[in-house]
Amino acid sequence: MWEIILAAGWPIWPLIIASIIAVAIIVERLWALRAELIAPSNLLPEVQRWLGQGGVNKETLIKLQQHSLLGQIFASALANVDSSREVMKEAIEESGRAVAHKLEKYLTTLGTIATVSPLLGLLGTVIGMVELFGAFTATGHDVAQFARGISVALYNTAGGIVVAVPAMIFYRYFRGKVDGLIVEMEQQAVKLVELIHGERK
Repeated sequence: MWEIILAAGWPIWPLIIASIIAVAIIVERLWALRAELIAPSNLLPEVQRWLGQGGVNKETLIKLQQHSLLGQIFASALANVDSSREVMKEAIEESGRAVAHKLEKYLTTLGTIATVSPLLGLLGTVIGMVELFGAFTATGHDVAQFARGISVALYNTAGGIVVAVPAMIFYRYFRGKVDGLIVEMEQQAVKLVELIHGERK
């Protein structure tokens, strides 16, 4: 591996750094975007049970906020339990925007890495081509420099693709997962509003 890095030259280092950041983001998001952690399916029945036992209090709201991101949305709704349906929906929407921002954490960086990595690879390719053509002089050509130019060009081209493809795949996957979680939380929040206003049993 070290021999490949040396053959690729200094342009490979930005790609290595980008790949390390991408792997860290992918691992973190795989752990953080688990459905049971974001929007547990048993939370709405539990809140319904609390409502049936006499409502919620300040301690319950704090417990909900600390429970999960869906719990934060539920807490914002229950904090306005005595308000109109419209006020409750506004509170849910405001809380939902904050939750959506948390779900999308680091995804912009991952998408940027997926987009920029091929360009970094292309930069390495251009630098390799410059070295390659620099091997030709009026007195002949330097075979070692010619070979190094080819190595730099090819390794950086491959490196850019190797970093970009997984980053883009996981970026698309996480975007879809975030959208699915947001839809799920919206549906759960609507059910909660209907329960509070007696439109659902």
